Amino acid sequence: MTIQRPIEIKALSGARALPPLVLVLYHFGEGHHYQHAFWYDALVAKGYLWVEFFFILSGFILTHVYGKQATGEFRYLSFLRARLARLYPLHLFMLFAILGLMVLLRFLAARGGYVSIYDQPYHPMNTWQGFVSSLFLVQAWNILPYLTFNGASWFVSVEFLLCLLFPVYLFLARGGAIRGALVTAAGCAALASIALISRHGLDITFHNGIFRGIADFAIGVGLAMLYRQAIKSGVEHLPDMLFSLAQFAAVLVLAYAIYRTGWAHRPTDIYVALAMALLIFALSFDRGLVAGCLKTRPLLVLGSWSYGIYMGQTFWLQSLRYFEQRWYPQVDPGAIWWSEPFALLAVCIVWGAVLAVFIEHPANRWLRSRGRHAASA
Repeated sequence: MTIQRPIEIKALSGARALPPLVLVLYHFGEGHHYQHAFWYDALVAKGYLWVEFFFILSGFILTHVYGKQATGEFRYLSFLRARLARLYPLHLFMLFAILGLMVLLRFLAARGGYVSIYDQPYHPMNTWQGFVSSLFLVQAWNILPYLTFNGASWFVSVEFLLCLLFPVYLFLARGGAIRGALVTAAGCAALASIALISRHGLDITFHNGIFRGIADFAIGVGLAMLYRQAIKSGVEHLPDMLFSLAQFAAVLVLAYAIYRTGWAHRPTDIYVALAMALLIFALSFDRGLVAGCLKTRPLLVLGSWSYGIYMGQTFWLQSLRYFEQRWYPQVDPGAIWWSEPFALLAVCIVWGAVLAVFIEHPANRWLRSRGRHAASA
């Protein structure tokens, strides 16, 4: 039986474009320096919270795509194959790329008579246990006390767990507006509890990052249910001006949460996460001025590279430590205070585009075609 897929919500596709860029700057800032400019530092220091955006968006989109299917129509193994075809090839490529980088830089260090970045204090934790657990996408399931190899891939590990748990979410999603509101509220309450109990706000990854993802994903599932009910009630026929006002309000709430709720890594992280959820819901109707901007071709293309930009950044963040160590160790830091992070950002965008065009998208198409061929055989 052929299932008709829902129409793509292009505003949400374009909304993927900007979060990975902030995450690159955040990871650079945490490992190097901030700029002592509030407008920049406050935004970048809370950059890790854009992971909330992606988890919530993932719950929303998957529920939007699969939520209308009757119980017997959902094919769990086919779903897992499709998700792994999307997530795993680039993850595997970057895992071996960073392994190759580690071998290369240790070789150069041995030849040059200096200490590799992988053997210095506060070195990247690239262990054999981390490699094996990364191969099986379980590295962020509370089994390791550190990020390992491609540290950014902790997100993929949690996303894989959420895919395994998706039938539970899908069961919850078979309801109306009241259940949608309850699922959303439960996710918000769980996330607020995590932010309150954690000593790092919502900046949790290898330890308890799974619970962060579970709560975020629930918010996205609940919002998708509310969106479905809103469409049924005819909300999409409202004037564009109302959608624009809702989106401007959501952007202002998000800006206020970022700049006016204190420094990063605190319980107040929850306000930023909830503002992101509000923005996703406001954009989901695909109408309004902000949605229109996000549907422009440059942002849609950048959004299609977003996974590559996110997954590819660790390679260059670790390479940058080598460049700083060997290529410009005597340079006055003030000379590169602003240029270095934005040069890194430009490299990550180009690298993300290469990964998307030559690794991620072709591998995804090939694996999905093989899956369809196997299903029809």
